[in-house]
Amino acid sequence: MPRKPYRHKLLLDEGLYLKKALPRTNSRHDIKHIKHDLNKGGVSDKKVYSIANKNKRIIVTYNIDDFKKLARESPNSGVIGISQGIPPDQLDKKLSALLSKKTPKSLYGKYAPLSKA
Repeated sequence: MPRKPYRHKLLLDEGLYLKKALPRTNSRHDIKHIKHDLNKGGVSDKKVYSIANKNKRIIVTYNIDDFKKLARESPNSGVIGISQGIPPDQLDKKLSALLSKKTPKSLYGKYAPLSKA
């Protein structure tokens, strides 16, 4: 019997698309947007990481340089860095594929790149 896919908890950073622009990923995983769902627009990267850590969420962000440094600070959060300019349909497809291959804790305490190519 096939194993039921794990439902990852994600936190979309401020500059990212709304979760409704990622229908495949949104239907398979628990997604919150820092600005539109949590009303925390304009907070510092450290604060975003703190919120993700507290809620055991993986941050999805364009801000690779800053969040990559934070990724290993806690086993309760992780970071998925994405390339600038990736269209929402392509991001949805790639993000969903990446998450479907990962075990519940395999992205926590780590940085995982997700590129356009």
